[in-house]
Amino acid sequence: MTETVAVSHWRAWQESWDRQQEWYLPDREERFRVMLDAVEAVVGPEPRVLDLACGTGSVTDRLLRRFPGAESTGVDLDPALLTIARGSFAGESRARFVTADLRDPDWPEKLPHATYDAVLTSTALHWLTADRLRVLYRQLHGVVRDGGLFVNADHMPDGSTPRLNEAERVFRHARQQRARAEGALDWADWWRSVTEDPLLADAAAERFAILGNPLLPGDHGEDQAQPPAWHVTALREAGFAEARPVWCSVTDAAVLALK
Repeated sequence: MTETVAVSHWRAWQESWDRQQEWYLPDREERFRVMLDAVEAVVGPEPRVLDLACGTGSVTDRLLRRFPGAESTGVDLDPALLTIARGSFAGESRARFVTADLRDPDWPEKLPHATYDAVLTSTALHWLTADRLRVLYRQLHGVVRDGGLFVNADHMPDGSTPRLNEAERVFRHARQQRARAEGALDWADWWRSVTEDPLLADAAAERFAILGNPLLPGDHGEDQAQPPAWHVTALREAGFAEARPVWCSVTDAAVLALK
């Protein structure tokens, strides 16, 4: 397989991941836009960015397309998603990817830079417990440069509006069922297709051993997701000078912190 064919193969997987994520998050591109608007407003159009829990590199992809002078470091633990990310950005000098476990207290030492203008993460940190997330926020305070920013766009439900939450749940499930009837893949379907690709099968098996088998029913972390106010408080306690929500839906939000 030539490099050109290889890149197109991985880019197809990148796009497939995006479509699968949009089945759950139809407003996904909107949160990306808000995140990148914040980056440009605070640190300008040539940022050094840490794409935290980067997955296949969706944030990095939007970042580099919008800002030709940007540089991105993606960090993740998932071997399959990192294989797609590295293949998608093969030959792209502005992007590099690092394997690290955010639960490891020494993970920042694996980064190529001591500090970053911005740290961005999307739909990932709800997998961490509240205690671990507090620790991570304190670590990120050291990774963000003075005057830089951190944005976490994730599941941040608000239990104080149960009727609204239930209405949204019913509406979302009906929309997902319609999309499934039209051929959309959910989480398990997507991972099943990964295991069927000879170029990804080994990385998928490694992923299952490290992080669990996504083909089995299980917890996606939503039960331990915290509301936006919790994140604001935790980020300020971690040392950030300012923190507030900058975008929200009924179930999700983006919280921005300035150092």
